[in-house]
Amino acid sequence: MTDCCPRCAHESVRTLYSSPVPGVWDVVQCARCLYTWRTSEPDRRTRRAAYPQAFRLTEEDLANAAEVPAVPPLRTDGPSAVVRGPELS
Repeated sequence: MTDCCPRCAHESVRTLYSSPVPGVWDVVQCARCLYTWRTSEPDRRTRRAAYPQAFRLTEEDLANAAEVPAVPPLRTDGPSAVVRGPELS
């Protein structure tokens, strides 16, 4: 398993899921920035040294990040609440 998060270098990462075939891959997530990756992905996604500099985050970046808005509650006021795409002929 990886020793730190490729994106923010945080050392607390956890395995969320392992492949049905033991040892093939794991899905891992960072406890700080929530970056999630599969261990079978290329080094540019799984290793800090190879992760693109432009996408790396620092502790300061995370502290100053804008808050992600909450998902609004699901509308329950009838069929018009469902967003529909254009009808196909």
